[in-house]
Amino acid sequence: MKEKRLNGLRLMCLTAIFMAMNVAFSSFGIPVPAGRIYLCDAVICTAALSLNPLCAFFVGGVGSFLGDFFFYPAAMFVSLVVHGLQGIMISLIGRKTDSLIRKVFAVCVGAIIMVVGYTLGCAFVYGTPEGAIINIPYEALQATVGGVLGLLVHKRIKF
Repeated sequence: MKEKRLNGLRLMCLTAIFMAMNVAFSSFGIPVPAGRIYLCDAVICTAALSLNPLCAFFVGGVGSFLGDFFFYPAAMFVSLVVHGLQGIMISLIGRKTDSLIRKVFAVCVGAIIMVVGYTLGCAFVYGTPEGAIINIPYEALQATVGGVLGLLVHKRIKF
């Protein structure tokens, strides 16, 4: 019984640490022409490959929601849904496997969810589908960089 309690506490602490990292990485971006890319996707991918789907939702969705709440509130509900779904799907597909191919597939599914979700969400929030379509390459770059970094970090950490 005590072992289960420690595992639950450990899971809760890891989830909270990943959420805090997500909020922190949402506070700054890497400048690219015509915008910035954020490394919060690397945290989401790492957490989703390491934690269960519910915890992955909290890290991805709630962590991104809080990051946007503090730094860029216009897109916070889009982030909650899109990054939450991204975390859940990556966790469901890639968490309980040692297969690198399956983990890469999981991250690719998460990247597609992120790019499509943000494109549709931003078109809705800002009312300009053209502006959202123009951002697709930057969203894809952010998803790719985050996915690769997430896979590399996940491979190096041990829980």
